[in-house]
Amino acid sequence: MHEGTDFGFVALREPEGRIHIVELCEETRKVKGLGVLNPTTLLGGVNIGQTVQIGSKELVVLPLRLPELVQGMKRRAQTISAKDAGLFITKLGIGGADTVLEAGLGSGGLALHLARVLGRAGCLISVETREEHAEVGMENLQRAHIAWGEDFPEHHLLIGDVCEQIEIAATEFGGYDAIILDLPEHSPAIEAASPHLNIGGRIACYCPVSSQLEAAWESCESAGLTVEWAGELMIREWGKATRGGMRPVNGPFGHTAFLLVAQKIQ
Repeated sequence: MHEGTDFGFVALREPEGRIHIVELCEETRKVKGLGVLNPTTLLGGVNIGQTVQIGSKELVVLPLRLPELVQGMKRRAQTISAKDAGLFITKLGIGGADTVLEAGLGSGGLALHLARVLGRAGCLISVETREEHAEVGMENLQRAHIAWGEDFPEHHLLIGDVCEQIEIAATEFGGYDAIILDLPEHSPAIEAASPHLNIGGRIACYCPVSSQLEAAWESCESAGLTVEWAGELMIREWGKATRGGMRPVNGPFGHTAFLLVAQKIQ
C-alpha cells in the first residue's frame, strides 16, 4: 500500500460509495463531479485512508484497485459486468502466462478484469472496430497500467475488422489460450478464431439476446468446438431493512446477457 499519494492516480470515495478517479497533475483543472481543483496541491500530502474536503463533500483517499477502477472508469460503450467477467475468467481457466484475445474492447470493462488476472506474465490482445470506443477503453487501461505497474500484462490493441485482426494477431503472437467475443454477430469470428485456439483452450461468447446464443452454439459446433456451458447469471442484491433484518433490494434481477463457453478438444 502506498503511504502517500505520490503516484499517478488516486481514488476518492464519497460516503455513499461513488468513486472519482483523479490524476495527480500539477495544474488547476475541472474534475467531473468535484469541480475546479489542483489535484497535486489538494492531495500531495494526503495519505491513503485519510479524508479530504472538496466543497461540501468529504471524501476518503483510496488506492486504485480493480473495484475502484471499474466504478470510476470512463464509459462510452456498454461494459461486461463483474459477474459475467468473473464467470468467463473462471470457466475459461484464465491465469498468468496465458495469451487471451478479446473482441471488442469497448470501454475496457472486461479488459480491466483480464489484465488483473493475467499479470505481468500474461498477454492480452484487444480487437476493436471503432476507434472512438478504443480511445476510451485505452484510457481506462492506461490508468490501470499506471496503478498496477509491473503487474500489468503485455497488451496490444488492434483496430479493424475482427476476423482479419484475429488472423493477424495469431500470426504475430501465436495461438490463443482463451478468446472472448462480445460482438453483434459471433459466427464469422468463431470461424476465424477457432483454428488459432490452442488445444484445451476455450472460447466464450457474450450474447445480448437468445437468438445470438443459439447461433453461437451452432457455430461453435460447426467449428469443431465442444460447448461446455451456456446460460445466464442473475444478481439479487440484499440490504438492511428499515426496522431491522435484511431484505432484497427493490429493483429487477441483474440479468445482462446470455453466455456461452466452448472448448477445443482436438
